[in-house]
Amino acid sequence: MASLLKEQKKAKGKRKADAMDVDEAELVPTAKKPRNKQRVLMLSSRGINHRMRHLMNDLEALLPHVKKDSKLDSKNHLNLLPELADLHNCNNTLYFEARRHEDLYMWAAKTPNGPSIKMHVQNVHTMDELKMTGNCLKGSRGILSFDKAFDETEWGKLTKELFTHIFGVPPQARKAKPFVDHVLTFSILDNKIWFRNFQIIEKDPLQPNGPPQMSLTEIGPRFVLTPIRIFEGAFSGATVYSNPEFVTPAAVRSAMRREKGDKYGNRKHAQAERGMRKELRKREDDELAVAKVFA
Repeated sequence: MASLLKEQKKAKGKRKADAMDVDEAELVPTAKKPRNKQRVLMLSSRGINHRMRHLMNDLEALLPHVKKDSKLDSKNHLNLLPELADLHNCNNTLYFEARRHEDLYMWAAKTPNGPSIKMHVQNVHTMDELKMTGNCLKGSRGILSFDKAFDETEWGKLTKELFTHIFGVPPQARKAKPFVDHVLTFSILDNKIWFRNFQIIEKDPLQPNGPPQMSLTEIGPRFVLTPIRIFEGAFSGATVYSNPEFVTPAAVRSAMRREKGDKYGNRKHAQAERGMRKELRKREDDELAVAKVFA
């Protein structure tokens, strides 16, 4: 009888030890897969025109993880943007700054610690304007394609990493659809970044029942970005890169007006010289001229 009691106690102790081992195994933290939690705050300054507004709407349709905010009143208080991004729970910011109702600058920044890139936007063509034949599902995720020239320069590598965080749609985004049907391409040519958007077509539209044939059709929008300056912080800080070849559009327009003014001044100067030569020829007439002899 005593031996049976000892065996039962041993069995109970073994069961308790097994239960403790199971609990300890459950408490051991397992390696979780890192989640892509990129969210982008998009806003603009006062003074944007219809083309700039349509470009922002197109980008908002392409990026379902974007949160849009109202316009920023002052252009001199860019230090408020990291606070706005924090209020909207965003770790990236796209800020469109309009100057003179015709010049558009785009800021791309990681908030709140940076870096940030200021770029000049040119050759803007929106979806409604292009009338492209391509189409994609609204809210679908896109494939990012970068030119190999991005890996050849330091500013290119930094820009590629920043654009990957901003334009790469996370799979857990609230408005994202579980489809990948378009490609966002970034190419560098003449030290400028060219943006294009293409639809992925798996079958030939003329032969829907034929064999699969992959092709690309441009959707839009399209624009060109000229990098101006890269800052260490978010919208501030030390300058990491500065483009020495960039000329402001205001300086270009001023040079064109100056060139037109020089043309006008040269023409008036030539007219004055022609009049002086005529006067000199009149004074130097010969005394035996026909007009004086037969006067």
